Amino acid sequence: MKEKMSTEQLLLGLKHYRRIARQDMLRASETPHPDAFLKHAEARREIYAALGDYAGAHAPEDVVTHALELYRQLPFVTGSAEHEYPEVKGHENALENFFLLVGLDPKTRREARSKRPKLAEVTSSEQPAGTQA
Repeated sequence: MKEKMSTEQLLLGLKHYRRIARQDMLRASETPHPDAFLKHAEARREIYAALGDYAGAHAPEDVVTHALELYRQLPFVTGSAEHEYPEVKGHENALENFFLLVGLDPKTRREARSKRPKLAEVTSSEQPAGTQA
């Protein structure tokens, strides 16, 4: 973070982002892929709420560290169709918005991004034993 943010500032920013996601949920039916758009907005709202809850019990620096860990766990879905993987893309978008909110150094975000698993790695690890992806 470039400048220290108070927990109150952090919560206020997350609340603002939650409102935007809520507005997007309401207008999902007007989009070319309403189900995907709705899931994307719900996923963003979920991340903002989770980070807000975490911020209620932790210092702002710890919230950033937690958000970076969540970001590292997201699989890459870049290059997929716009309406595919809306939950993953929503989580990614929400975390990247959060990093902008707190003024996270772009290099730190790039380093975290470089540690993210490929989608194939995640889906193959979720396959039951003895099956192929």
